[in-house]
Amino acid sequence: MDALGKLGINGLFLLSQIINFLILFGALSVFLWKPLMQSLDKRRQMLEKEKKDAATLAEERANIAAEQARILEQARGEANKITATAREQAQAVAEQAAQEMRQKEADVLAAARQTAEEERNRILGEMRGQIAALAVAAAQQIIGETLDEQRQQALVESFFSGIREGRVKVLSEGVEVGPAGVPVTVTSALPLTEEQQATVQRDLAARMGGESEIAFQVDPQVQGFRYSPSGLLNQRSLLRSRICVGCSQIK
Repeated sequence: MDALGKLGINGLFLLSQIINFLILFGALSVFLWKPLMQSLDKRRQMLEKEKKDAATLAEERANIAAEQARILEQARGEANKITATAREQAQAVAEQAAQEMRQKEADVLAAARQTAEEERNRILGEMRGQIAALAVAAAQQIIGETLDEQRQQALVESFFSGIREGRVKVLSEGVEVGPAGVPVTVTSALPLTEEQQATVQRDLAARMGGESEIAFQVDPQVQGFRYSPSGLLNQRSLLRSRICVGCSQIK
């Protein structure tokens, strides 16, 4: 203290000031500095948390945007697939409807043709007697003599059915008519009776060496009837030919 006194410093006052400073420093540390540091630390932690939350939020937004883009692309793909499927189904339905319509038209036309053919055959069958009478009259005028009933009947049957003396005069003797089993179409000017059809079947079976499928058609433009194997071909190309009864040439 004496040394401080020599220097003009009051030692007690200086000591009291030091004590006061320490007390003030301690008080400031306890009541001001420590709360301030705690507040700053809390602020720093809050800022770090906000920064972290912002990064997390940005990442979540990016993930949401990517998911939205994926869902949108998937929805577009599904929509395109549904559209393509619907278009294919609509096209298939339209094609099926058109095919059914064409089939119905074909069925109607076939039924109409069948009905017309049956009606024509019926009318020709009803007119058979009149046509026969005209044919006999014409024959009598040509040959200049009167034919008895039996000869008239034989002449008419031979002309319209191609059957003479119980045999079918389709081809001359020695000409091939094809093997058995070849489908055959017989076209006559007038509908053949069941007896005449049986005669044709029997004679052709004998000529062909066996039974064949025979279809009978009517064409008023044919004189007698026409024999036509159905589209088959042998080595002599005879099965493609059509031979008209009463004609000298092969068509």
